[in-house]
Amino acid sequence: MSLTAGTIQTLRVAREVSPYGYFLTDNESEVLLHYTELVGKKPKINDEVEVFIFYDSEDRIAATMKRPALLLGEMARLKVADVHPRLGCFLEFGLGRHLLLPISELPEKVEFRPLPGDEVHVVLGHDKAGRLLARTAGEDELGPLVFEAPQAWRNQWVEGWVTKSLQMGSFVMVDGGVVGFGVYGLIPAPERVRPLRLGERVSARVTFIREDGRVNLSMAKLKQEGRVEDADRILAFLKERPGGGMPYSDDSPAETVKQRFGISKSAFKRALGKLMREGLITQKGSWTYLADSANADSAGNDSAAPATAERTEE
Repeated sequence: MSLTAGTIQTLRVAREVSPYGYFLTDNESEVLLHYTELVGKKPKINDEVEVFIFYDSEDRIAATMKRPALLLGEMARLKVADVHPRLGCFLEFGLGRHLLLPISELPEKVEFRPLPGDEVHVVLGHDKAGRLLARTAGEDELGPLVFEAPQAWRNQWVEGWVTKSLQMGSFVMVDGGVVGFGVYGLIPAPERVRPLRLGERVSARVTFIREDGRVNLSMAKLKQEGRVEDADRILAFLKERPGGGMPYSDDSPAETVKQRFGISKSAFKRALGKLMREGLITQKGSWTYLADSANADSAGNDSAAPATAERTEE
């Protein structure tokens, strides 16, 4: 029998060595079960004990009677305990020690990488030396565990965990299944309101249910709902501006609108249209004003206000 890290094995107590613990054997090799790794009553010589095999902090093969969150080859969602900029993420493992998710398993863009508190779907594996480490679970591991989304989910808001984040979009494991797994979904990049981290908890709306039961998602509300919120946000912004004006209009670049208001240009234009129809704002050139402010300005003030506001904006 091989003492393989990541496995649970039944071994015989060969001897006790104080102040360390018990040496266990499979009749070929021995491994130390330290006193601190005991659970329940102390074993006796020749007793058989069930232990988990791992490598300790000094890279020595060791045993524990504690139970980890997953075994070799298994998948689970583990919480990020700490992040190291060069090594990767350290995950809660259930043994009072952390499991490394190497930097090579993380997204290239730092903004897509997990932060402490995020929860990442991982598979337990080995490095070249046989020590335990995690690797990010992919579609091969997640795919067989999901179920098809019901049609009733259309336009419903759901929650889930980001399993992969790329430039083109973020993949999400949506809640709803047993043992923590549910429906597989994608939030395309245009439907993200901000970059999403691997392992981040996210809320999104189901926009489309594919034939295979997977879903497309959006972090944006329905147009009629979002239009009201966006309009309120723009109106509040204008009321806080000196002179009630801002250097943004229908002609503003999409990137500028996204950076300033966190919405798409189409959503921005819909909100402006709503405010204009209600007579709350007006536009002059590339500027937008509160209607009362625009009516109160004289021609001279019209020419001076944008210059002042531009300097403020810069």
